[in-house]
This record gives sequence, C-alpha cells and structure tokens, in this order.
Amino acid sequence: MYAFDYVAPQSVDEAVAVLSENGSDARMLAGGSDIIAQLKEGRRQVKVLVDVKKIPAANELAFDARQGLTIGAGVSCCDIYENEHVASNYPALVDSTELIGSIQIQGRATIGGNLCNASPAADTIPTLIVLGATARIAGPSGERDVAVEDFCTAPGQTVLQDGEFLVSVHFPPPAANSGAFFLRFIPRNEMDIAVVNAAASVVLNAGKNAFESARVAVGAVAPVPLYLPAAGAALAGSEVSDQSIEMAAEIARQSARPITDMRGTIEQRVHLAGVLTRRAVCGAVERAR
Repeated sequence: MYAFDYVAPQSVDEAVAVLSENGSDARMLAGGSDIIAQLKEGRRQVKVLVDVKKIPAANELAFDARQGLTIGAGVSCCDIYENEHVASNYPALVDSTELIGSIQIQGRATIGGNLCNASPAADTIPTLIVLGATARIAGPSGERDVAVEDFCTAPGQTVLQDGEFLVSVHFPPPAANSGAFFLRFIPRNEMDIAVVNAAASVVLNAGKNAFESARVAVGAVAPVPLYLPAAGAALAGSEVSDQSIEMAAEIARQSARPITDMRGTIEQRVHLAGVLTRRAVCGAVERAR
C-alpha cells in the first residue's frame, strides 16, 4: 500500500471542505472493510481518506415511531442488528446486516459504506430499497435526499458528486400490517458474495389476506441492485396466494439481466431471481401476519 493522508473531520461542513479541496483524490472512510482492501490490492488510489467516525450526524442511530429510523453512514452493522428498535420494527435490516462478513467485519462495516461501494451484489441495498429508504447527501450546495433505488448508477458508481458524501440513511416508520424479508444464495454457508439476493416488503389489508402494496428488489442480476416496481404493482390488490406471488417471481426472472462469472451462470441467476423473490415475499407476508 502506498502513502496517503488521513483526516477525521468533526462536522459535516469540515468534511465537505476537505472533499471539495481534493475532488476525486479524496475518499470517505465509513467502516473501511471495502476501501482498505481496495487500496491494498491497488484497485483504487486516493490522496486522502476522510473518516466519518467523528461526525455526529454520520454516527446517529435514532428511532421515532412517527418519524422513522435514521442510521448514520458510520454506524456499524453490529450496532444496527443489536438495536432493539431495529430488531422489532425493521427485522429485514437484521437479516441483511447479520450476513455481512465475519463478526469482526460486522463491527466495522456500515450500510453507508455498503451503499457507496455500489456493488451489484451488495447485501444491504435490496433491503434499503424495499424499506423505502432515502439517502441524505451533504455537499458544497447543501444537503439533498435521494431514494436509495436511484443512488447506484453503475458498478462502483453512485450519484455522489465531487465534494459530496453520504451522511445518513432514513427509513419511514413501518405501516400497520407490514413486513419485510431479505435472503441470499451463496455457495458457502457464510462469508461469501451473493450469487443472487432478494428483498421484499408488503403491506396487507386488515384481514391480512390480500396485498395493499409491495416493494421487491433483487441483487447480483444487473449492473446495479434492481428495484422491481412492476413486481410490487402485480401484487398490489391481489389476494395472498401462490398464484399472485408467482407473478412477482416471474417479473423478477424477466427483469434479471445478469452475467456469467466464477460464482454463477446467467441461467442460474435468472432462475434464482424468481426463487428468492418468491421466498422473500412469503417471508414478508409471514412477518406482516
């Protein structure tokens, strides 16, 4: 690894100033589980790493029943899945954050870093999408919010511009009769990259026998984690049944546009997109009930 500068700003404005001064030569450090490996392997070069761990807004973990959940970009996965408000109100976040790497990695890795790394196979992004999360971005022009499904633009690329960084992610409060679920397929039992992953959230009617609304997302089947509004639209207004859920699974298969690589083939990933979508919707329904 080559030499670079390290700074730990104590405010959003201070971080923006450092980023603006250095442009593309600066990179944010949230947990470091991705960026440090990239620097060691020569896949990325920077002149300065900007650590978010001393910025209060980037380390906030707060829940309000009316306002929802805010998770700072520097909050570790371990802090997320051990939080009682997250566990009781957003169990799909526990599904995805408990799967990232080893326990040692989970003590450093963050959903903010996972989002900004913009891997098509990221394990937290489908969950963020189906939970309707928004990303709070700070930059030279102030702050702006971006829906998570619009945040990643290509493998390793995001909407972040020079001088901007992700401060936090906000989740709306869970609706009545709602549930969400995440799962993935990997070759090994743990510490592997998803061949395909999927998440779903549903809102059921008062009788809990029909869908009022739904959101579905799949990963590792496109250049970015894939939000499937058509799958949600197919479920909305339908009875909870094998037939309605299979419609969503078929939309996932048709929408998938994966590649063949060392972890799986196109055919396998298309098949898995349907299988995991069906299982994710079923898991979300079970939690909603």
